[in-house]
Amino acid sequence: MSVIQTIRDKGAWVIFGIIAVAMIAFILQDGVGRGYGGLSANSAIGKVNGTTIELGEFDKKINMYTSNGQDRNNIIPQVWNMEVDRIILDQESEKLGLTVTGKEISDVLFGQNSPLRREQQFVDENGNFKADEARQAFAQLKKSKNQENIQGVIQAYIEPIKQQALKSKFDALLQKSAYAPTWLIEKQKADNNIISNIEFVYVPYSSISDSTVNQVSDNEIAAYIKKYPSGFEQKEETRNFSYVTFSTAPSSTDTLNTYNQVIALKSDFINAPNSEAFLARMGSEIPYLDGYMPKKDLRMPNADSIKNLPDGAVFGPYLDGGNYVIAKMIGKRTLPDSVKVRHILVKTEDRRNPVLDDSIAKKRIDSVEMLAKLPGADFNALVQKYSDDGGSKGTKGEYDFALQQFSGISKEFAETIFYGKAGDKKVVKVENDAYSGYHYIEVISQKNFTEAVKIAYLAKPIIASNETVNIASTSALQFAANIKDKKQFDDEANKLNKPILVAIDVKQNDFTLPNFQQESVRTIVRWLFDNKINKVSEPIEIGDNYIVAIITDINKKGLMSVAAARPQVEPFVRNEKKAKKIIETKFKGTTLEDYAKSAESQVQHADSISFANPAIPNIGYEQKIVGASFNKDMIGKVTTPIAGNTGVFAIKPLNINAVPTTQDDEMIKQNILNQLRSAAYRASIALRNAATIKDYRYKVY
Repeated sequence: MSVIQTIRDKGAWVIFGIIAVAMIAFILQDGVGRGYGGLSANSAIGKVNGTTIELGEFDKKINMYTSNGQDRNNIIPQVWNMEVDRIILDQESEKLGLTVTGKEISDVLFGQNSPLRREQQFVDENGNFKADEARQAFAQLKKSKNQENIQGVIQAYIEPIKQQALKSKFDALLQKSAYAPTWLIEKQKADNNIISNIEFVYVPYSSISDSTVNQVSDNEIAAYIKKYPSGFEQKEETRNFSYVTFSTAPSSTDTLNTYNQVIALKSDFINAPNSEAFLARMGSEIPYLDGYMPKKDLRMPNADSIKNLPDGAVFGPYLDGGNYVIAKMIGKRTLPDSVKVRHILVKTEDRRNPVLDDSIAKKRIDSVEMLAKLPGADFNALVQKYSDDGGSKGTKGEYDFALQQFSGISKEFAETIFYGKAGDKKVVKVENDAYSGYHYIEVISQKNFTEAVKIAYLAKPIIASNETVNIASTSALQFAANIKDKKQFDDEANKLNKPILVAIDVKQNDFTLPNFQQESVRTIVRWLFDNKINKVSEPIEIGDNYIVAIITDINKKGLMSVAAARPQVEPFVRNEKKAKKIIETKFKGTTLEDYAKSAESQVQHADSISFANPAIPNIGYEQKIVGASFNKDMIGKVTTPIAGNTGVFAIKPLNINAVPTTQDDEMIKQNILNQLRSAAYRASIALRNAATIKDYRYKVY
């Protein structure tokens, strides 16, 4: 969409005018038309460290990003994150005194990498950015004092440039602040140089069966969470639910009915003198394409059989996705796989709006044809002066087309360039939904001639009957009516052989859920947060299913509940129990040999353990064990049993030595600085985690 439009040659600038106003109106219309559920446009949709995100402005941005057809539920979280990051960056920049001057914005806006390069009127035929014309347009806009247009341009261009410049300065400030003191370099060098050799006895946790240790109790889980709270904090409430599905997909009877419907039409399809009209009258899921495709590019099921049909013959019915299809061969031709053309367009209508009287347009294109055929004619000059195809002004009117594009361009144009021959020059009239007008076309070259086919498809979708849908709906209603709690839910689902599916950690402002279609997510989430544990939903239609759900857990803000933390915590608590049992029963004596004998194990040896890489060969990462191996006071002595990540160890450090390093001080310094600088890129995450964020999107969306 063009935001800035200008009229050249006459010197009269149309300042953002019709197109900018249309853009703003488009942005506004969805929010105004839909309403905000009782909230006003200046109500808070959220707050970030006390700074309000206003609903009206937020919704404008949502509509701006969804204007190209993107899914709204996908865009809302993205715009929210952008707004939160923008506010945090503005707040931190103000504290640090970081600013972006008008000159800096101007340098980007009118520089060679300007975002205005995507505006066709600011790029010449050679692809060069016309900075002076862009400056004039902005100067005229400023004089116009049209606040709607000005705000539209600020939002589309100025604000993104400012934010990117602030982000670059902020990141640069953090990266430049990285510092590696001498003591840290020396410490890093020493750590990199030092190695130890140890003997040890090891009994893995896997040697103890889970069934031989007591079941992990809720109290033990709670105690573990309390002991290590930082890993189990929830910043917002989440909920879990289980659900079963009742399919509304077409039954075998529905499939047979569709097959019979297509069979009944087969004879009429074969005998139809005008296949396009027949399909328009009978309806088909695969639209009729009045164009040829290379045989080699056919990718439908049974392609080999279909592309070799005689003219007028059919193949099918056959299954293609969710349709029963009959394919009919309309015709075959040998056509070029690619064509190079040049053209000049004179429009009579654009999007059904009059541009030029037809008779005047015809006289103009006839004049163009006459001038183009003169010896030594400058075709590019004619393009720049007469053509209404703005996209071709930078290509001298030239285009390359592949045969696969036949059905995607105007029929009259396509037939001229593919059915004709190289060297053809002619005027054709084109009428379609986008525009009407006259083309002067020259076919420059045609290459790679190949056999192509035109095929018509009678395709009928296999859809569920009302009876099928009613059976699923009734079954879902009966199931939901009988459920009082989770146990009963599970029992009834098992009786029906229904798999029980789960969704966990659902947040109030979630806009996506695994296995759920986008349009249904907010319905599920609202229901989830409007009810309590053991609440059973009414059947909810989602895609080809009815689902019945039950709320299984409510995890409040703060420390995780025992139920929520159990999957993560239980293995650690169980290993603690195993460690205690191993130490009590298998580590008898005072020497490694005693331990090895009582544990029915052996004394092992590990050479060159590195302090910088806390791993033991053939065992894995064991920070506690590696740390103990560098205890100088324990050289030649046996440690008490140590519970590690994978099992219980007893070790005897033999010696600790330094080895020559291959890194000099400068290399170590640069490694430290690079690590610190790379961490600067995670600053936005740290700032977001430290911020006080209030999110009220659930009240509206």
